[in-house]
Amino acid sequence: MHETTEETGSTSWSELLSPSYSAATLTLCLGVALFAFNGFLVSTSLPTAVREIGGLELISWAFTLYLVLSIVGGASGALLKARVGARMALVGAALVFLAGTLIAAFASSMTEVLIGRAFQGLGEGIIAAICYALIPELFPSRLVSKVFGAEAVVWAVAAFGGPLVSGLLTEHLSWRAAFLVNVPLALIFIALVFYIVPRFSGEIARLSVPFLRLAAIGFGIMLVAFASIMQTVATEVLFVLGAATVLASVVIVDRRSRTPLFPSDAFALNSTVGIGLWIVLLMPVAQASTSVYLVMTLQNLWGYGPTKAGAFSATFAIAWSTVAIFVANIQDQRRRAWLIRLGPTLLVAGLATIVFGFFVDRPLVVMLGQIAIGTGFGVSWGFLSQSVMESARSGERDRASALLPTLQSVGYAIGAALAGLVANAVGYPEATTPAALRDATIIVFAVSTVIGVGAFVAGFALPTRKKTLLAIEMQKRL
Repeated sequence: MHETTEETGSTSWSELLSPSYSAATLTLCLGVALFAFNGFLVSTSLPTAVREIGGLELISWAFTLYLVLSIVGGASGALLKARVGARMALVGAALVFLAGTLIAAFASSMTEVLIGRAFQGLGEGIIAAICYALIPELFPSRLVSKVFGAEAVVWAVAAFGGPLVSGLLTEHLSWRAAFLVNVPLALIFIALVFYIVPRFSGEIARLSVPFLRLAAIGFGIMLVAFASIMQTVATEVLFVLGAATVLASVVIVDRRSRTPLFPSDAFALNSTVGIGLWIVLLMPVAQASTSVYLVMTLQNLWGYGPTKAGAFSATFAIAWSTVAIFVANIQDQRRRAWLIRLGPTLLVAGLATIVFGFFVDRPLVVMLGQIAIGTGFGVSWGFLSQSVMESARSGERDRASALLPTLQSVGYAIGAALAGLVANAVGYPEATTPAALRDATIIVFAVSTVIGVGAFVAGFALPTRKKTLLAIEMQKRL
């Protein structure tokens, strides 16, 4: 098996903007932007909305429902693409997202905002999953890593531009205007989908939706969300274990189903796809603690203001996007395999550095840890995703590709719940002195470091490209 010259030849970033690929690049990046900007827009404007329409006790559900429905939507993305085609599925999902945006923007109560957020999550989950599935269809293998680099840039821009735009609109116009930013983005996305995504050439099949498995996925993520608000550690542990049991059962049942949602070797320990998906899950699980507790700790322990703490935390996104752009030119498969393994290694090293930074009370050391974590994601995430996509079994590439962004969201949800469980167990919320807060913080990030070791081990267990191709050849001969 040999790749063509077109697949292995050198390429430049400008090719993504060439007439052959510019529309596809813009479409997929805009799909990512809908998800990225929406999160930052809402998190900045929602507190103001609550002051106007009430419902402070429900504000956390605006994020929880969005997350749960986006994961459920993402899990169904590959199935929808197979049954009705990518174009129809994307347009339908964008319309659902648009409807949710309008419901939330013109809401008169928090209940209506929650309904809108649920629609937004469902639509965006499907969009993200199908956009990932389209990457290997719309681009040759040599450009895939650059597509992931471009998407990393979108995330970095959203991390800085989202709060700024939302803050300006909320302050000078209305919180509703911040929500409505999504409307032109969604309309442009729909127009691009009609232009770039091919019309479905197959016969539209009767849509047999595995409602029970999708409901179980939603229930499992809800258990994770509930775990973070339980009053006792024992109850939190019970909810997390329950969620793990439910989600693991879904994977087992799915393997025997005639309408599978996942690739047949999902989470298997003897394939590139299976082990790769473990890395995709465990890296966000380990990193989630910094997303939840770093900014808060910087403010409470070292007296940072919101802007300074936010900029400190954003070094993660900056490192990710910068490094992703830098390594995207690498085509050698051995170097790519090495970088995939380097990613979890830097993740563990970065988390350990953050622990050490708080132990010695040095903000600069903590920042170096954040940068190392971002670098770990930057060097590995695109190549890891591409490896999973291209190693999928015949007829399962869409399912493997669509599962990547969904599993990343699941990882962050589980990681946030586990970090909350550890924080509550060690008294982080009750810490009233700098010493107590520092000790609790060190334990939270130390546990995350241990979780990261799982991704590190999986990285070195991941079959190399050479071994994967050899296994495929052996399967063909048998």
